[in-house]
Amino acid sequence: MAEDTATTEAPAEEETDEEVAAPEPDPARDAALAMLTELLGDAIVESHIEPGRDLWVRVQRDAWVESIQTARDSLRCYWIDFLSAIDWMPSPYGREMEAEQDWIIHGRDIKETPAMESGVAGGETRFQVFARVYSIENNLGITFKADLPDDDLRIETLLRTYAGINWHEREAWEMFGIHFDGHPDLRALYLPSGFEGNPMRKDFPLLARRVKPWPGIVDVEQMPEVESPGDDAPSEEGGEA
Repeated sequence: MAEDTATTEAPAEEETDEEVAAPEPDPARDAALAMLTELLGDAIVESHIEPGRDLWVRVQRDAWVESIQTARDSLRCYWIDFLSAIDWMPSPYGREMEAEQDWIIHGRDIKETPAMESGVAGGETRFQVFARVYSIENNLGITFKADLPDDDLRIETLLRTYAGINWHEREAWEMFGIHFDGHPDLRALYLPSGFEGNPMRKDFPLLARRVKPWPGIVDVEQMPEVESPGDDAPSEEGGEA
């Protein structure tokens, strides 16, 4: 009888674990994603909701502007937070470019190159461009992502949708080499004229780090010692004690 009792109680414990692991509901973001899916259809490749935090939507590259305009017009996302890009390729230089703290925690040597990962809402290419829009009225933010082919790093500008995106796209062009079709003034913000390369790409070598590691433990300097007043300290009257 004891064995039968144990056998019948096991499934109940599994059901309890599944109930605990059930995702927290987020009606506002669920509704926003449902509306975008209805309006955009196949333009949405993948999505992810983290309840209470954000909604991520990966869209087709040729639907980049249409998708974000839809969020602006249908969900009242009149504010654009930022636009940037990311290079998901693992660094070909291993841990050479990392801080000394990372060496201590993870070890300095890598025996194999880690696989490329692309974060929430997925990704199929090394480069992605992403932008976050926000509805103050609905207290809702949406992060849009789009894959960019390695041999064709270009996407349509959002400048006609959000005028404030100008410098964001210039920075992504300068740092990642992504061309924004239709942008009238793609020129450097930070780098000197004639600079070659895009410093935010993983395969851009930071030559200075071949000489000195990233700032970290190696750069910590001891504070100068302060001598405590002693017998030789001057008295309050200005004379010697």
